[in-house]
Amino acid sequence: MEENYFAPSELIINEDGGIFHLHLKPQQLADKVILVGDPGRVALVASHFDGVECEVNNREFRTITGKFKNKRITVLSTGIGCDNIDIVLNELDALANIDFETRKEKTNFRQLTLVRIGTCGGLQHNTPIGTFIASEKSIGFDGLLNYYANREKLDVEFEEEFKKQVKWLPQLGNPYVANADKELLEQIAQDDMVRGVTIACGGFFGPQGRRLRVPLADPQLNGKIVEFEYKGHKVTNFEMESSALAGLAQHMGHKALTCCMVIANRRQKEANVGYKNTIDGLIKKVLERI
Repeated sequence: MEENYFAPSELIINEDGGIFHLHLKPQQLADKVILVGDPGRVALVASHFDGVECEVNNREFRTITGKFKNKRITVLSTGIGCDNIDIVLNELDALANIDFETRKEKTNFRQLTLVRIGTCGGLQHNTPIGTFIASEKSIGFDGLLNYYANREKLDVEFEEEFKKQVKWLPQLGNPYVANADKELLEQIAQDDMVRGVTIACGGFFGPQGRRLRVPLADPQLNGKIVEFEYKGHKVTNFEMESSALAGLAQHMGHKALTCCMVIANRRQKEANVGYKNTIDGLIKKVLERI
């Protein structure tokens, strides 16, 4: 078997020529991609488009490709979690860089620009509800990037310092640290956004320090996270996808950044469940700047 050939069991292509989970065909993908978790938010982003080229739906993955001020953009819902980001990023990269006819990698690399728009929980006094945060660094509690080679490309120094300061429990699995694309960060994260360190958790409750009926392995972890500081960096927020996006994009050669609106401040124990009325402001900023 040729090394550059991707077998049907590894790259699953549907009978209509679309990729397995997303159901997208290569020609339906734009170079600029906005990722959202909620399928319902896809229509909100696309409502700003000047025209729609195509719409594709499968499971939690809803995609609309269209034009915004002469920029061709794909907006796609990923669902929740880094495991879904693994599916989405690998399938988007395959659509861009693998020939579906020959099942071989294309000669010319096609780079994607990926910006995730989401919601998060703020952890610091300077991240109250309504704050827009751009993830300069993402700490992955999910473990996804540990399954891929070239781990040395990640920020191992920051990772080791984080584990040391918070007295990381080995049974939680090894965290990893991925950086956003610097050029994209400068382009998107202007004075109206806080640049911060985001933790991507493997769940909403225990992994983010929420206790309902089941006790936590390390009840003091959130407090230690809030106090962590290294080279001027402090952890600003929790969400559930940024590390996988930044890490996989870096490995693949794509540009990626996560931008979130704070809808709960864990330190102040406040939450805003009516955030859907205000997140459109963040959407507009990303559309203009991507």
